[in-house]
Amino acid sequence: MRTQSRRRLDRLPVVIGILALLALVLGPGTATAQSDPDKTYVIATDVTFAPFEFQNEQGDFVGIDMDLLKAIAEDQGFRYQVKPLGFNAAVQALQSRQVDGVIAGMSITDERKLVFDFSDPYFDSGVQMAVAKSNDDIESYEDLRGKRVAIKTGTEGATFAESIKDRYGFSTVTFDDSASMYDDVKTGNSVAVFDDYPVLLYGIAQGNGLKAVGEKEAGNSYGFAVSKGQNAELIEKFNVGLANLRASGQYDKILDTYLGEGAQQAQGGNNFFSLLKDTYPQLLKGLWLTIVLTVVSLAIALVLGLIFGFLRVSHSKFLRAIGVTYVDIFRGTPLLVQAFFIYFGIPAALGFQMPAFTAGVITLSLNAGAYITEIIRGGIQSVDKGQMEASRSLGMNYMTSMRKVVLPQAMRTMMPSFVNQAVITLKDTSILSVIGIAELTQTGKIIIARNFESFNMWLIVGLFYFVIIMALTKLSNRLEKRINA
Repeated sequence: MRTQSRRRLDRLPVVIGILALLALVLGPGTATAQSDPDKTYVIATDVTFAPFEFQNEQGDFVGIDMDLLKAIAEDQGFRYQVKPLGFNAAVQALQSRQVDGVIAGMSITDERKLVFDFSDPYFDSGVQMAVAKSNDDIESYEDLRGKRVAIKTGTEGATFAESIKDRYGFSTVTFDDSASMYDDVKTGNSVAVFDDYPVLLYGIAQGNGLKAVGEKEAGNSYGFAVSKGQNAELIEKFNVGLANLRASGQYDKILDTYLGEGAQQAQGGNNFFSLLKDTYPQLLKGLWLTIVLTVVSLAIALVLGLIFGFLRVSHSKFLRAIGVTYVDIFRGTPLLVQAFFIYFGIPAALGFQMPAFTAGVITLSLNAGAYITEIIRGGIQSVDKGQMEASRSLGMNYMTSMRKVVLPQAMRTMMPSFVNQAVITLKDTSILSVIGIAELTQTGKIIIARNFESFNMWLIVGLFYFVIIMALTKLSNRLEKRINA
């Protein structure tokens, strides 16, 4: 049995190399707009901003912005690819030129005009305040004094709330998506919310648990944005197409689809099982991507861990310093910062585009590799030094002794830590939602954005994670027993 375990270890680098190669070749999202820059544009959006952009039950991106973009593209004869990001990530992607444009209910402001070029306005928005349905105490801005208000980053509602909070004496808390912001008010953590009025009223009609109070405030207009001085032809096509839609009446039809009298019909509450039945195909896709990210990243991380683990136990101070530096950098910085730096920072500095999947794999691999390095270092040092000395006395070189004598024994010590790291990496995939990867957590957010069933949806997502983690744990326990047999 021990001989078989050693043979498996001998074949491990080959298997890992094959998995890594397949990830780079077959990984989702590896194609970029650079393959056909004259005809295909990569457009970023925020798919949690209904009724302007969200994903329907069939997995299609719909809403005012999405329908306008589709109609304009057909009118002007250009192709595009939608990249579903949160608003903050979409703006950063545009600044780093990872995408060609952004359409996400983006208000045209003087500050943003310094960084972006905007199309002609396609929607005149405004700001509305809302409170929980059961709250009869908040009727005006004066009633907010000494209380907390929820806002969404990047929205007109957030800008307006920040502009009046000192006058009316309330504090603000910021969220990245509307559903979380509404939930904060429903649970009583915040007493009110300021949001773009069409988004807020659409959410109320769909059953987000709030009610509008006070008068609507005037706001800015929404526009389609590109980087300053870039893609002037795309802005021109958008403006011409928008004018044609207005003239033909198609623009008004699109608005009526989502804001007309027949559009704002509440979907009705979904119980746990009906929601699971309706959403499990999307959730399975998200779960599959989560598993792929985990497996590929752990495979690469194991290679990195072996390399830097050997450096950490090297007799050379220089090689040990390299290993220590790698571990300190990736254990000493948050995974979220690493994801942003790899996906936005590096491409912006070097002037190239990186697929989100590739950035996600690199981020998870480097992060997990740092922890696996320490696991391997600890495992190697747990083996009695006499084992290495004995193998060297038999004529084996250092690497052969390490591979055939030390590592097989160290595996028994390292296995529980490997399992723990695998579970951590699987859960860490949820952080990659910030760069637009539709793994399981992001899929849950997208579904909540259209139905506002937060409790049941997060319960379902939690059960999906629980099942896969329990399966991983049981599998690892069986493997550990076979290794120790």
